[in-house]
Amino acid sequence: MTRLETVRLDQSFERWHELLNLILASFAYMDGRIAPPSSALKLTSQSLREKAEREIGYVVLERNAMLGCSFCRPEPECLYIGKLAVLPAEQGRGIGRMLLGLAEETARRLDLSVLRLETRIELTGNHAAFGRWGFVKTAENTHPGFSKTTSIEMQKTLSAL
Repeated sequence: MTRLETVRLDQSFERWHELLNLILASFAYMDGRIAPPSSALKLTSQSLREKAEREIGYVVLERNAMLGCSFCRPEPECLYIGKLAVLPAEQGRGIGRMLLGLAEETARRLDLSVLRLETRIELTGNHAAFGRWGFVKTAENTHPGFSKTTSIEMQKTLSAL
């Protein structure tokens, strides 16, 4: 088995279009399942570049092939994890867990003791997966223009080192 490597997104990263394709491929299963549609559909190569300037982004590579990514945004009390994506054919290999491990390291480095993420209400498989990784549901949220719950918030409290 080849070794997976992680790369932090910075000014030298140039594969924005490939990163966009990774996210769109990873989120494609949500099409027609969630309302409103995923914000991933509004991303562009340029908006990803800008996102990486504001947030902390990571990609997972194997033999230079991009397999997964995540973006982390420091908030006053926690580290928000967004756009966690793993190519469907690569799921089950620990890539998501690797990206969450990077988020934990980042949170600790920033002296934050909580990870936070949101997942759509319809994606119960995601709820279960994040639950297995130590996240618990902390809130229900509603997107503007909707009267019912459209997403849940989950948090994980990090243990002291």
